[in-house]
Amino acid sequence: MSPKEKRFWSGNIALAEGALAAGVDFYAGYPITPSSEIMEHMARELPKRGGVFLQAEDEIASIFMLIGASWADAKPMTATSGPGFSLMQEGLGIAVMTETPLLVVDVMRVGPGTGQASKAAQGDLLQARWGRHGDQIVPVFAPSSAQDCFDLAIFAVNTAEKLRTPVILLSDELLAHTWEVVEVPKEVEKVERRRPAGKEPPFGSEDPRLPPPMPRLGEGHAVLVTGSTHDPWGFRYTSDPAVHRALVHRLWEKIWLHKEKLAQFEAVGLESAEVGIVAYGSVARSALAARKLLSEKVRVGVLILKTLWPLPEEPIRELARAAKMIIVPEMNLGQLVWDVERIVQGSAKVVSFSKVGGGVPIYPEELGQKILEVWG
Repeated sequence: MSPKEKRFWSGNIALAEGALAAGVDFYAGYPITPSSEIMEHMARELPKRGGVFLQAEDEIASIFMLIGASWADAKPMTATSGPGFSLMQEGLGIAVMTETPLLVVDVMRVGPGTGQASKAAQGDLLQARWGRHGDQIVPVFAPSSAQDCFDLAIFAVNTAEKLRTPVILLSDELLAHTWEVVEVPKEVEKVERRRPAGKEPPFGSEDPRLPPPMPRLGEGHAVLVTGSTHDPWGFRYTSDPAVHRALVHRLWEKIWLHKEKLAQFEAVGLESAEVGIVAYGSVARSALAARKLLSEKVRVGVLILKTLWPLPEEPIRELARAAKMIIVPEMNLGQLVWDVERIVQGSAKVVSFSKVGGGVPIYPEELGQKILEVWG
């Protein structure tokens, strides 16, 4: 294992440094609270490390700059928050259809609309999964500490390159502005996108698990890149149902068939739990603290989800096999809880615990009190 150095970073800075460590060399973005420190850090650091930084005129331009940069052989990323993330959805859909690797970071804040720009929330989960139109899937990861911000940024960039896909990293304001010690290895894994071996189609593969190769610009490959339905060679087929079925099934399966490898989570005390907590992001920290507060009253297991799509279902089932009740705390009106209810299917009681507005966190004491009230 590579020796590690310790750094004192905020979540935003740790995320930026993780992306840089993974090889990100292009950033385009527009400043928006509470993600702006990521952009500021990239503006300082990318030119020093041979990369390119651009401040775009808006978030729509940003996401399309990333697509162009990726096809020019860059490893691109951007960071934004709720309103900007909404503006990027069409571009993300184009990136899915053109199989363009890139990273989008959404540091969540209170919405809808402008909402409360400097306050934390977790209202963008369903938008991250389903914000694009049409049948598609984008991997979604969520850190719960500054260390996670660093580690998952590396994992997200490598996933984008390996599976030739856009990837979304969901943070939130509380996590973004929390300063912590981060252990940084001197070397990290850097995945490079697969290149054509001979005359391979750039948008097709016989093995649904194997993403197609991505040609490097300027090496003589004639590639048609379109957001319309296309065949494995990139030719548009907008009236052939068979071509479209084959395309969307492959786009889905190249992600879904890797869901076990994408599953990132932390399980604490699941086997002996009477009550389970399923949480993500900054709320996961309160879940761990609440477990300690209740240690002499009820056995609590905590499942921290760091992959939010495709969702790791087996650890949730494992928790449901042991616990009689599962509580899902979220800084929204309840989004992840729907999946937990679907997966558990009545084998344990599922309780939603929501807190919205003002950026006020879910405190360990109130989460513990809620558990005791429902537990009886």
